[in-house]
Amino acid sequence: MARYTGPQTKISRRFGEPLYGPDKYLERKNFPPGIHGKLKKRKKLSVYGTQLNEKQKAKYIYGVLERQFRKTFVKAANTKGVTGEVLLQLLESRLDNVVYRMGIAPSRRAARQLVGHKHILVNGEICNIPSFEIKEGDIISIRQKSKSLEVIADSISRGKATKYSWIEWDNNLMTGKFLNRPAKEEIPENINVQLIVELYSK
Repeated sequence: MARYTGPQTKISRRFGEPLYGPDKYLERKNFPPGIHGKLKKRKKLSVYGTQLNEKQKAKYIYGVLERQFRKTFVKAANTKGVTGEVLLQLLESRLDNVVYRMGIAPSRRAARQLVGHKHILVNGEICNIPSFEIKEGDIISIRQKSKSLEVIADSISRGKATKYSWIEWDNNLMTGKFLNRPAKEEIPENINVQLIVELYSK
């Protein structure tokens, strides 16, 4: 599956916020990328431009390209509930995102790689599909021979999973449980899903 593998700081500078976590380079260059940098006068975005920007931001945050993002939106629109909130919940339920939220990997990009290289188990079975949808009650664990990997050990030591109420993590067993889909208010990402819904509803 194709995915964006370019420079992350450049994308964060484009949107004016750290999409991939704390970024010391963004702090130094907190203006849009380009040869003219902060000297170039930026035009005010149209309504369509603002909506498109929000969609692009969500795609970059979750590491999803257009076709897959659109399929996720269609699924959200056909699911009972508020479309925008369901969209976020579906994105949060992706295996690579859940691995990242549990603190098994330091970033979503690293989580995707761990999943693709068959280091992650879902309910005791190997799953190497980053977009696999995790259901309530599913158990996420690490393959026995992969538990000693430095990237996993370093990431787990930071105790990131304790920050999220919809995730239960056992540090001794190195396993986690997806308790429920989070409410929109619980998801820390700064995404205005209403703008995305309006864009796709045209």
